[in-house]
Amino acid sequence: MKPHSAIKLDLFADEHHRKKIDSLGDPLVEIESHIDFAALAMEVDRVAPRPMSPQGGRPPYPTETMVRILVLKRLYNLSDEQTEYQLLDRMSYKRFCGLANATNVPDRTTVWTFENRIGEAGAKALFDGVSAQLLQHGFIARGGQIIDATLVPAPRQHNSRGEKGLIKQGAMPADWKPAKRRQKDTDATWTKKHGKSHFGYKLSISVDKKHKIIRRIETDTASTHDNDSQHFDNVFDTSNTSRDVYADRGYPSEEREAWLKENGFRNQIQRKGKRNKLLSECQQRRNKRIAKTRARVEHVFGAIEQMGGKLLRTIGQARANFAMTMVAACYNLKRLVYFEETGIRAL
Repeated sequence: MKPHSAIKLDLFADEHHRKKIDSLGDPLVEIESHIDFAALAMEVDRVAPRPMSPQGGRPPYPTETMVRILVLKRLYNLSDEQTEYQLLDRMSYKRFCGLANATNVPDRTTVWTFENRIGEAGAKALFDGVSAQLLQHGFIARGGQIIDATLVPAPRQHNSRGEKGLIKQGAMPADWKPAKRRQKDTDATWTKKHGKSHFGYKLSISVDKKHKIIRRIETDTASTHDNDSQHFDNVFDTSNTSRDVYADRGYPSEEREAWLKENGFRNQIQRKGKRNKLLSECQQRRNKRIAKTRARVEHVFGAIEQMGGKLLRTIGQARANFAMTMVAACYNLKRLVYFEETGIRAL
């Protein structure tokens, strides 16, 4: 195509474009300036050591490069295929991952293999690593904790009644070929919420009221009830400087209220009415007061949804757990960058 007269050709055009991107404000440059990716890579290597490459074989990409790629993938809700394409196409992505002058960039198989190699332990190491950097910047848990859960949909399965029966028994239909089995999520479960059926998984979190940072997470299938004591206990954060514990009406129980009182916590869990025993006006006012604070956790779930974290592309609970943990880690990472860029200091 013949260049238009208004278009000027320049051998240094790429450099001009990079400077223009920086002047407009590249969010990846902001992330890089505030997040210690080398430290995150060390945490991943600690729980999932790099494999030794065979003699004469191509050495694996640096862990830090792959961690940066995983962050890109979750921040922008990319599939493995889209991740490979964007790494080839976008200069800002290549620069962020240290691949600007690289002959080869990790392809979709490399990304998939790395995720499988580090597994849930690697994702948890990244979550803990980001949490540690938040604490290093002084953002400790303050103001009380808010506990809640959200459903994370998975691709719906179209199985016959007989197939569903076998899956519930932990078996696999004999006529399913290996290729079909790989596309069938036999771990995800169904549940009902507000009269609607949902298929997938559940992410339970504890968020501090002051900073809206995810402090603890727990992952499970969708059918797990919010009131499950193990989930509540696993996300309960004892490090918060406030003794207030907020939750919605799906969490109250006599045992829980007794435990909170015995251990010196202030119960800010909404009351739930019963069929033959409606809430009093005083209880309704209390619920309304709690709701104003508890709503802060919905801001967190909203941010996760904007990152695409409320829809899974994966098959099976192990990969679902990995994806949900990575989304939580990337949310906290963005939160730290936001604090640093806006000049908000820990109190």
